[in-house]
Amino acid sequence: MAKASKYYVVWTGRIPGIYTSWDEAKSQIDGFPEARYKSYESRPEAENAFKEGFKKNLYSNKTISTSGKQSRSNINQNSIAVDAACSGNPGDMEYRGVETATGKQIFLLGPFKEGTNNIGEFLGIVHGLALLKKLGREDMVIYSDSMTAISWVKKKKANTKLELTKNNAELFDLIGRAEAWLSKNSYKTQILKWDTKSWGEIPADFGRK
Repeated sequence: MAKASKYYVVWTGRIPGIYTSWDEAKSQIDGFPEARYKSYESRPEAENAFKEGFKKNLYSNKTISTSGKQSRSNINQNSIAVDAACSGNPGDMEYRGVETATGKQIFLLGPFKEGTNNIGEFLGIVHGLALLKKLGREDMVIYSDSMTAISWVKKKKANTKLELTKNNAELFDLIGRAEAWLSKNSYKTQILKWDTKSWGEIPADFGRK
């Protein structure tokens, strides 16, 4: 039997456990409220993580001792984290936002056909900005691990080379709405780059790498 390339731990889902394919794991967490999961390179690592629980493995605030790296204590816990996942380029794309401190899912949209990861990251940030403004919570920070998406937001324009087709028309409509929101609204929310090298994967990560 071929060795699985990834092991997917599902702590909170329809049937918690360890899965050897993303399709199996996805069926346990798709549409499940506050699903918590993560991928690992080896079975022993996955089994240990499953036993320890999601709090220790997803949102640990342990200091990273490697020289020159920052401590996770530098993370602003009064924040949300956004991320996107895309199966192909272009491919089926979805994006979501979670509470940084707890991993609780706040929003999840998609999948959208013929999208890209950068577009998903861009839409995730704008979705977060609009939500926090609506809730009167512009004191919160938004974390993204995509400098490209952050720059697009600052320029109020998704500078994508993706071409409009009948399959991704819905996605382009969302892009247009996001750009229009940025043009018509001001915001106080700070958008920060998630330091993946020092802090590990962003809490909103889909665990498919």
